[in-house]
Amino acid sequence: MTLTLESARAWYDAQDAVHGFDHIARVYKLCERIGKMEGADMVILLAAALLHDSQGGHPQDGQRNDHHLRSAEFAGKILEAEGWSKERVRAVQDCIRSHRYRHRQEAPQSLEAKILFDADKLDVLGAVGVVRTLAYAFQDSQPAYAEPSKAFLADGVPQAGEQHSAYHEYVFKLKNISATLFTNSARKIAAHRQQFLDDFFEELAEEMRGNR
Repeated sequence: MTLTLESARAWYDAQDAVHGFDHIARVYKLCERIGKMEGADMVILLAAALLHDSQGGHPQDGQRNDHHLRSAEFAGKILEAEGWSKERVRAVQDCIRSHRYRHRQEAPQSLEAKILFDADKLDVLGAVGVVRTLAYAFQDSQPAYAEPSKAFLADGVPQAGEQHSAYHEYVFKLKNISATLFTNSARKIAAHRQQFLDDFFEELAEEMRGNR
């Protein structure tokens, strides 16, 4: 099998509005754009982009909290079958294992890993980021908005019975995304997207609170 964007479609749920094939296609295109500007090894980078959320080819059976590990393992099997050297397989796996925001024990080290991290984070900003954040909340039976507790605002830990609304996700993660990016190219792309996302969630909160 030749590793292409189209061939990767089989590993993802087309109905998943958050981590399905559409997300992979957007991250792939961002990696193409940023990788060329930053001088990355495009073969390593694009393979990692295609495989970074694959979870063993059965994403519907996986858990999000370890999907980076499952996807790295699956990537190894796919690339070894393609005849890749062990060194280049490891390079792709390193990119995949270090792309998560919430699991930063293994921070991106290579340029390709940093670009994959950045591209994946750019896809939670801007108009697409708004749509994905709302879709993720609704998939988890959470509302678009709930007022965060003081404890959550202080340390990101919800109180007993506290909902994790889309607004909670914005406060906890999305408002700080731009500050986590590694490459200059990604930071330039992020500037407009971050502002759009901030404006949306700030307006949502004001309307929900009855202030507008």
